[in-house]
Amino acid sequence: MPRIDANGITLEYETEGLPTDPPLLMISGLGGQLINWDHRFVDALADRGFFVVRFDNRDVGLSTWFDESGPTDVHGATSGRAQPAYLLADMAEDAAALLGGLGLPSAHVLGVSMGGMIAQSLAIAHADRVDSLVSIMSTTGDRSVGQAQPAAAALLVRPPARDRDEVMDQAIESRKIFGSPGFPLHEDQVRAQASAAFDRAFHPEGTARQLAAIVASPDRTAELSRLDCPTLVIHGEADTLIDPSGGRATAAAVPGAELWVVPGMGHHLPPELFDELADRIATHAHAHDGRTRP
Repeated sequence: MPRIDANGITLEYETEGLPTDPPLLMISGLGGQLINWDHRFVDALADRGFFVVRFDNRDVGLSTWFDESGPTDVHGATSGRAQPAYLLADMAEDAAALLGGLGLPSAHVLGVSMGGMIAQSLAIAHADRVDSLVSIMSTTGDRSVGQAQPAAAALLVRPPARDRDEVMDQAIESRKIFGSPGFPLHEDQVRAQASAAFDRAFHPEGTARQLAAIVASPDRTAELSRLDCPTLVIHGEADTLIDPSGGRATAAAVPGAELWVVPGMGHHLPPELFDELADRIATHAHAHDGRTRP
């Protein structure tokens, strides 16, 4: 896979589709590597006329790790007693620099969970870079919305797995708690994806630093209300990790945003929805290809 120097670090990325098609930047969630995007979903988006760009966020996968920052105090970052290694705004600058390094003046931007937060931050800081925004199963940073249910929240702070088998077991446990109750649980696929991510780059310390970046970053509501960006917000009705109130608050904050609350969907993208998701995203984004900004 190719890599690029961007914003003072190295980012691993991959592209799919025709370079002549409108670019779509996909931003992963907490601890997610670019391979965690299901290839069937990526193919569905490329088939609908996008030049899809995926990348490893900083501190995961094969992008630059921040281990020199030392141990992470997530609780301290939440209360302001500890300074995180970086914030979501820094991760948004990574994304902007990646687009620049690839020679892409702007792109449609899609983010899932933490990736949605980064995508929002990118649209706020670099309005000229974002042709349209898709924020999936994410929230605004307002702590009165989008909070996890206790069982789901506990998964974020449990001790990290120690080997491949434990990684796969934890992946199944997580999916049962914050997955999509309205859709089948494909255990073999969950295990295979978790195993592949472990083999490629197992780095729980980076995931902890990303979590600290989430909890230490400020509320984006006021800045979202000033966006002039075509925005689609998608959220699972059964999401226990980021409550649907987070998605509703995002849609309420961004002027003119469209909200799609998906019955039976939790905090993951069920394969059964890939085609419908891709259709909705394509309809939304292609209506604003190369849009002229005021």
